[in-house]
Amino acid sequence: MELDKIYTELYDENQRLNKSKASSVEFITNTKYITDFLSEGAKILDIGAGTGVYSIYLADKGYDVTSVEPVKRNLECLKSKIKENMTINPFQGNALDLSMIKDDSYDLVLNMGPLYHLKSEEERIRAIQESVRVCKKGGKIFFAYISNDMVFITESLMYNSKFLGSDLYNHETMKVVDEPFTFLTVKYMNDLMRKLNLKEIKHFSSDGYAELLEEKVNALNDKQFKEWLKFHFYMCEKKEMLGSSHHIMFVTEK
Repeated sequence: MELDKIYTELYDENQRLNKSKASSVEFITNTKYITDFLSEGAKILDIGAGTGVYSIYLADKGYDVTSVEPVKRNLECLKSKIKENMTINPFQGNALDLSMIKDDSYDLVLNMGPLYHLKSEEERIRAIQESVRVCKKGGKIFFAYISNDMVFITESLMYNSKFLGSDLYNHETMKVVDEPFTFLTVKYMNDLMRKLNLKEIKHFSSDGYAELLEEKVNALNDKQFKEWLKFHFYMCEKKEMLGSSHHIMFVTEK
């Protein structure tokens, strides 16, 4: 399915990370880890910036942000949020070709969407290598991906009770069909990064059980939600739990 169609007809990316307590877990988690690696005056590249949820958040904190987004509708939404005090440069482009950006340009690079859509390993490698190329030596690069294995749980228990008996996955390999998104396993991601000689700095679950337990998480009061987040952060780097999250993040260093 074409990228424009996904984000104009199926999903509202502008509200995905802030519509409820459960949906906010991913944003809260990712921004915590991002800010842990930032120093004053850092230059940030946000590839696949969507409607600017992370770009605007970081620019509002005083960082110099460049936002690259392929979907025109998303890009226009991002631009509409920019305030006068922000240093942010948005333009249309994609993760496979960042030739307009010089090598070693950014202190931190966010690749938090492209791997959701790239179907072939060749494309994934190109996107990863481009992200590394434009990052400064010693800089950090964040790669988000969607867990193949968690799809079985959320689909069969929340969205489609017939999923396990369907042809939406390979019944021998347990690989979910890559439509409309691309689904990767933790093992695949580890093997791919090792193949590219990229060291793991952090590997964590961005949202954990938040989607699966959406109704229960949303029913928590503010104090209970803070305790839930405490539990989530306790769990999110446990290797044995990584695949049990809808969204996962691999962080490496150039």
